[in-house]
Amino acid sequence: MPTFVLRVKKLISIFFLTLYLLSTTEFHQLLKLPVVFQHFEEHKAENSRITFLQFLDIHYMHGSPIDNDYDRDMQLPFKNGVDCISAVLPAFVPLYNQHSIPEPIAIPVKKIFVLKNQFLSSSYLSRIWQPPRYA
Repeated sequence: MPTFVLRVKKLISIFFLTLYLLSTTEFHQLLKLPVVFQHFEEHKAENSRITFLQFLDIHYMHGSPIDNDYDRDMQLPFKNGVDCISAVLPAFVPLYNQHSIPEPIAIPVKKIFVLKNQFLSSSYLSRIWQPPRYA
């Protein structure tokens, strides 16, 4: 039973981490990864000698030139950041806080009395660690 609970907790943690990464970072761009391979196949159909590294060089190392397949190029991951949500929420702190308590609260003070004969010297406490003596 405990292993089942741990597995469920792990899955819930992974779910919330994935949800956070997909909604607040550019991690969602990785979901467009199949488009890279589909677009590479389209280029391969036009030019059979193109390699995957050349394809990446054309699309990622030279900016975004407007050519015949510009719209398709913009569907590739990390080409545009329109889907990213970034929210800044300013917090306004008021200059003056006024709190009023209808009736003052009395906090009782507990007094501790120590009698003079309750004091134990350190020499008395060190006797605990002596070996037992037999009479």
